Amino acid sequence: MPRKKKTTGNVIELSGVTKEYGYDDTLLMALNGIDLTIERGEFVAIMGPSGCGKTTLLNILGLLDSASDGSYVLNTQEVASLSSRRRADIRSKEIGFIFQSFNLLPRMTIIDNVALPLTYSNMPRYKQHKNASRLLKTFDLQEREYYMPTQLSGGQLQRVAIARALVNKPSIILADEPTGNLDSKASEIIMNELSDIHRRGNTIIMVTHNPDLTTYATRIIHMLDGRIARDTKYPTPILDTRQKRPLGKTKKKSKRGSA
Repeated sequence: MPRKKKTTGNVIELSGVTKEYGYDDTLLMALNGIDLTIERGEFVAIMGPSGCGKTTLLNILGLLDSASDGSYVLNTQEVASLSSRRRADIRSKEIGFIFQSFNLLPRMTIIDNVALPLTYSNMPRYKQHKNASRLLKTFDLQEREYYMPTQLSGGQLQRVAIARALVNKPSIILADEPTGNLDSKASEIIMNELSDIHRRGNTIIMVTHNPDLTTYATRIIHMLDGRIARDTKYPTPILDTRQKRPLGKTKKKSKRGSA
């Protein structure tokens, strides 16, 4: 994967964002006055108990849902002023999604699943497959391009899901419990790869229940009852993964001793 040039500035700005469900006696305030600014290139981990609003916030950030009130500015654009078509365009080109349940289509091959976000682009099909193949090779899955999802392990499926999230070269990656269905060994591999993606310049926002995963982040946000209860920034990730296996490389070291 080519190394991206890091730029400064805010990619996300939320002000007084609320999200309500129901009416009158059944009213549920999922988000209650969220003020949040995320800078380009941050790795943000969002934690909190079930029902605190983590996934609701992630869905609003990913333009999968809309706020009931408040302002959301994404890359200098006020989201409320965007048409549904423009929002869909931003979702497909600027945001990559990684889900706990992988969300791969079972009747499509691995390479077709990864190329799926390119379907509505003007890119010829052979180039779509070329880009998908390049990413699968990066994740050491080039030999499984024409396998079906049922033929892969959970860890391999999540790596396919990450490849699919990156195929459009988005600047923002949203991950909802990316290791929730994986064992500890597969989880470590996935988190090392997300950490490597972050070092290449992507902004990553990850929802997790697992406190161990927050060691990969540069910022940890704790939510409670639809509000941000605590927001802590770190100059670098608590866990430095630079000495771990670089993304897509073999165990053999180069003469310089680094990738």
